[in-house]
Amino acid sequence: MAALAAVMIVKHYLADFVLQGDWMARGKERERGWLVPLTAHAACHATFTLGVALVVAPRLWWLALVDFAIHFSVDRAKSVVSRRGGWTPAQVQFWWLLGFDQMLHALTDIGLVAGFLSL
Repeated sequence: MAALAAVMIVKHYLADFVLQGDWMARGKERERGWLVPLTAHAACHATFTLGVALVVAPRLWWLALVDFAIHFSVDRAKSVVSRRGGWTPAQVQFWWLLGFDQMLHALTDIGLVAGFLSL
């Protein structure tokens, strides 16, 4: 279980930080034109999750779709809340929201690990 959790944490780091270029990071936060960059970003997460599923439990491939939907929804909600609040990195609310976003992603990964181990 610990090894699988570690894989999911690394997956999250790679998809959320290393592979998320400026186009995705800034694009998904825009008021308009956010759909394609956000879809690409969530698809990165789903692709990694699919890879894990195919190695660990191929019949649970559909958990990649769950990861896509949750990541897409969480990131979109964070963007809307942050924009409506007018929060910038200079404000504590921005960091609280970012932390909440990352916590939800971590809980998602824990749920995915539980799903993979539910065989």
